[in-house]
Amino acid sequence: MAETVLSFVLRQLSTFLREEGRLLGGLRQEVQFIMDELGHMRAFLREAEAKEEDAQPRLLQEWIKQVLEAAYDTEDILDEFVARFARHRTTGFYGSVRRIFSSIKNLRARHRVASEIQSIKSRIESISEGHQRYQSEYGICAQVTNSLSAVNNTTWRYSRDDALLVEEAKLVGIDQPKKHLISQLLQGDDYQLKVVSVVGMGGLGKTTLVKKVHEDLEVRRHFPARAWVTVSQTCDFQYLLKDLIRHLHKEGRKPVPQSIESLNITELKEFVKDFLQQAGRYAIVFDDVWDVEFWNTIKFALPKSSHGNRVMLTTRKVDVAFASCTESLGYIHRMEPLSFEDSWTLFCNKIFKGNSCPGHLTDVAKGILEKCEGLPLAILAISGFLALKDVNRIEEWEMVQRSLGGELEGTGKLDRVKRILSLSYNDLPGHLKTCLLYTSIFPKDYEIQCYRLINLWIAERFVEWREGMSIEDVAWGCLSELVNRSLIQVTKVYYEGLPDNCRIHDLLREVIVLKSREQNMVTITTGQPMMRPSDKVRRLVLHTSSSNNTQEDHQQRRSYCFDHLQSFVTFGSMSPLLFKLLLSDVLRSSKLLKVLDLGGQETQEEIPNEIFKMFHLKYLHLGGTRVERVPKAIGKLQHLEYLNLADTRVRELPMEILKLQKFRVLKVYQQVDSSDDDYGFHGFKAPSNMGALLALEILDNIDAGSGSAVVKEIGKLTQLRELGITKLRREDGKELCSSLANLTSLHRLSIESIGEGDHDHEIIDLNHHHPSSFSSSSFLQSLHLLILCSRLEKMPQWVAHLHGLVRIDLNWSRLRGDEDTLESLRHLPNLGKINFCGSYQGEGLCFQAGGFLNLKKLHLKRMEGLRWMRVEEGALPRLHELILEQLPLLDELPLGIQHLSHLQGLYLYEMSSEMIEKVENQKEESEDYRRIAHIPEIVIGCYTDDGEWRERQLWGKKKKKT
Repeated sequence: MAETVLSFVLRQLSTFLREEGRLLGGLRQEVQFIMDELGHMRAFLREAEAKEEDAQPRLLQEWIKQVLEAAYDTEDILDEFVARFARHRTTGFYGSVRRIFSSIKNLRARHRVASEIQSIKSRIESISEGHQRYQSEYGICAQVTNSLSAVNNTTWRYSRDDALLVEEAKLVGIDQPKKHLISQLLQGDDYQLKVVSVVGMGGLGKTTLVKKVHEDLEVRRHFPARAWVTVSQTCDFQYLLKDLIRHLHKEGRKPVPQSIESLNITELKEFVKDFLQQAGRYAIVFDDVWDVEFWNTIKFALPKSSHGNRVMLTTRKVDVAFASCTESLGYIHRMEPLSFEDSWTLFCNKIFKGNSCPGHLTDVAKGILEKCEGLPLAILAISGFLALKDVNRIEEWEMVQRSLGGELEGTGKLDRVKRILSLSYNDLPGHLKTCLLYTSIFPKDYEIQCYRLINLWIAERFVEWREGMSIEDVAWGCLSELVNRSLIQVTKVYYEGLPDNCRIHDLLREVIVLKSREQNMVTITTGQPMMRPSDKVRRLVLHTSSSNNTQEDHQQRRSYCFDHLQSFVTFGSMSPLLFKLLLSDVLRSSKLLKVLDLGGQETQEEIPNEIFKMFHLKYLHLGGTRVERVPKAIGKLQHLEYLNLADTRVRELPMEILKLQKFRVLKVYQQVDSSDDDYGFHGFKAPSNMGALLALEILDNIDAGSGSAVVKEIGKLTQLRELGITKLRREDGKELCSSLANLTSLHRLSIESIGEGDHDHEIIDLNHHHPSSFSSSSFLQSLHLLILCSRLEKMPQWVAHLHGLVRIDLNWSRLRGDEDTLESLRHLPNLGKINFCGSYQGEGLCFQAGGFLNLKKLHLKRMEGLRWMRVEEGALPRLHELILEQLPLLDELPLGIQHLSHLQGLYLYEMSSEMIEKVENQKEESEDYRRIAHIPEIVIGCYTDDGEWRERQLWGKKKKKT
């Protein structure tokens, strides 16, 4: 971890020298010396950290902290230097006079900076001497590191062997996936190699499940040649091939040839291939595969003969699973956590030997079990730990529940959980380690907004721009990689391909918080004194506090050092006085702040003046506050890239906003109806010349009601990826289409016309080009999401040519009944989600055969005139979810609903009593029942007289209304 942090700081120093180095003058060489020395130490840190943390001598651990502290201090001094001197860049005669005056005025300050840099240089020289001493004293060198890796790998192999020895009696929830995997092995094409990959996060029981499949009697009879090989992170391929040969010979009860010891890798692969070709049908398991390249190499040793051969892999990484299945009739099985019922059974079997849990322990036991979130490894480890506790002393169990995260810091039974979860972290490249550790800022059980997370990464400089990619694309790529490695779980999708919310498994979060705290990366507080006064806090995160002793907290907090603070992020509302005092402390002393996130603090009514003095500020999130006005001083924040004023009272921005040439994200809007987003949003009145913000990528939502000049300015923002427009006038439709033609990178477009409700939206016309001009052009070809909240005379013709469109929302369009609303959408190849709200005035909708081939979700809402729906056979073949809501005249289920063979859920919300009665009273022998019997989940929902939402289900798992 220390090596990761140091690498990050070195990247920042390198960027500084490249962009601001000319300001340093003669100090540049001193800074370069510091960087070079830190670079040498980084290589040593990488080797030192190969040792187990508890094996590192205390002096060595202290030395590592000194290195990091010196690196951090160097970064802070240079940031302070830039803040003081870079702002005086001016030209012309008066600029020269100002520079002379400033240089005289700041001569003392420049001398102080030079003195501090010299002081750090001396510290670095002293630390460097320790580097040489520890290198020889503790014998840390490349050779030793290699041997340490080998030892650690061997230890991990022994640890994985434990998973293979789990008794059948201890296993729960394994029968169904076991049967399914066996059927995948035994069924299918007998003339082609088939690969079955089992993927999931560490500790889910992938190895245990596959071992039970591999040892099944029917599988053993079917495959005479069998082998099990553990791969692991540090894979010696030559050793692995020899291990495979030994297992194959042992299974066939043949002696292992001594000649394999002298063969090279190519010869060993040929040996394996020849053996398997002669052996006939084989089944081989490669357990714990970490690298795509492993499969790309091993596949050449596996003959693709006509015997119906099978290979199984276990992996934590989705890309490994896909790579292994691409060239074969492969199957990917995603491991899921145990249900609470299965978790409880496993828990009680381990502690109470199959007996029930004593009543006085039930609540605390369930609280502990919830922490495991269905992770079998954690359940077995924690239950083994609790088995040593006295069942008559509930206080011992309550202590475990309160300190479960702290138990991961020990070396007892839970240490194995920490080690296994840490393996996935250790496998990450440096920049992804930093990104993952940063998730420690979010509270436990918090639904993380993906968009907020990636923009925080960008502001914190954890991701770097790459050639041909926007910085946001790079950040989304980092999130995708962490999801693919089973470290982050996506919980909600905005549209296919774009995650909306995500979370971290609770125990993995404990590991992340522990590692983050060790390196002083993040300091989490509830506003109470949880830090030592001497701590140099760099990233302060405020979680909701239950403390009422605000005055005492404030007095103790005054001694904290916020001079080095770079980020201040808050979660949840708290005591107005406590929040005001802490924010005052932060803003008064934090001159190096780059990130300020006060989102959701409802007591914040204005933007503090101190914020406009923060030269380095990149990210300002005030969404969900009561801020009403943005002062002209906003123009001083020359480095500001992100400004979020969503759900505030701000409705206009000053001209000074145009000075912010690094602006990348600007979000200013408020819901028209806070209880229902179907009615759209209020935008903000933009200053003239808005097109001057050439770096802008996200503009959400701009008020176009003041005239065509604003709409024309939008066409100058050629970097836009997301655009929201409100109060569009009918006469500006043509100008808007002209501007949109320039936005070749646009992914998300939302257009709202003038209107406050569902009946008074102005009719707009977006048809100003012949469709043939779009079929071969680039007009909106990058668009993934289109939202039209306005009345339309007819569907824009160009919509039918948006081949990249993934989701479309039509609200209050009131298209005429004789207009085929669906015709322009039915052949879009990537359309996966449709939301219609008040979009159609006709009596019926017909989904014709051959249309909407990739649609997965259809939501129809508030169509007062809709009386019937029909789905022809061959239409909507992949539909998973159908939501019918507030359709008062629709009293029958869609005709042809039986054709929707992949439908997973039917949700009837606030539908007519006739429809509900017919659905609820169907008998199993009836034709109507047979039409819907294939649907796994049917849910009926409505509001009660007292305004409470109620759902009842006919069958299936209950789904909450979203």
